[in-house]
Amino acid sequence: MDFSLSEEQQELVATVRAVLTRHGDPRAERFDETLWRTLCDQVGVAALAVPEENDGFGASLVESSLVLEELGRALVPSPLLSSVVTAEALLAGADEDARARLLPRIAAGEVAAFVDGAGPVLDGDLAAIVVVATDDGLFEVTDTEAVWVASMDQTIRLAEMTADLASAVRIGDGIAARDRARLVGAVGCAALATGGAARALEMTVAYSKQRVQFGRPIGSFQALKHRMADMLVLAEMSRSASWAASYAVAMDAPDAAELAHVAASYCGEAFARIAAETVQLHGGIAITWEHDAHLVLKRAHALQHLFGSPREHRALLTL
Repeated sequence: MDFSLSEEQQELVATVRAVLTRHGDPRAERFDETLWRTLCDQVGVAALAVPEENDGFGASLVESSLVLEELGRALVPSPLLSSVVTAEALLAGADEDARARLLPRIAAGEVAAFVDGAGPVLDGDLAAIVVVATDDGLFEVTDTEAVWVASMDQTIRLAEMTADLASAVRIGDGIAARDRARLVGAVGCAALATGGAARALEMTVAYSKQRVQFGRPIGSFQALKHRMADMLVLAEMSRSASWAASYAVAMDAPDAAELAHVAASYCGEAFARIAAETVQLHGGIAITWEHDAHLVLKRAHALQHLFGSPREHRALLTL
């Protein structure tokens, strides 16, 4: 199987990276609405996996995952993951009328949140579109209350949400929507972790070339070269696992669930190990608020609790 990027995908990645490099702020605690509008209006990130008949680009989850990887690399807050999860859930479980009504809004950049009753809701307090999945069906809810919940990584925005299903509109199959949302969420977290791991490695290598000890850059010491080589292996393996999973889930491959669980487990733990090494190899500067190393560490640990921990995903592989 060929996992190299097409010319169009390479252009998408380059464009998103350029926008995030120029306008992204990893220290923001809430997504920048101007940046989000730029990504939606000029790049179309929210419309990538939405079918053309619903005002989308008709691409796939692969392209959305590539954008999520770049967002992870930039460490900026973004509602893209919650909107992608909701859109994919609607495609899997909603009726035609609901898809025709809600997907164009998501493609245009309205923030969407998916609720399946499992803890705090990603971007729940910011969402204009709220979809709830239960065993009894899939519902569009307009009567909601959401309270922001403080978390280790505040760039991943969570909210405690209550929804009045009595006034909600049933729009489809909740079980199918929930199953799809969980797979897509796992793949999305793997992509964010892969991007974060790449950023951490870049930071560490750059610092090792600048920091001088005993008259030499510390990157010239063999022991540190070995540690950074191990970080590179983890980062590259993460990218392979993430791309394989996003492709399989996008194509509804027979092993899609297995690859999604593998990616979520491997990428989450690899990012945590790389983040720890990033702190160690930056020395004392890494424990200061002025340096971005703490942002990497918090993101790595937060992603392990979003859409399932690595241990939970490994357990699902044994079923």
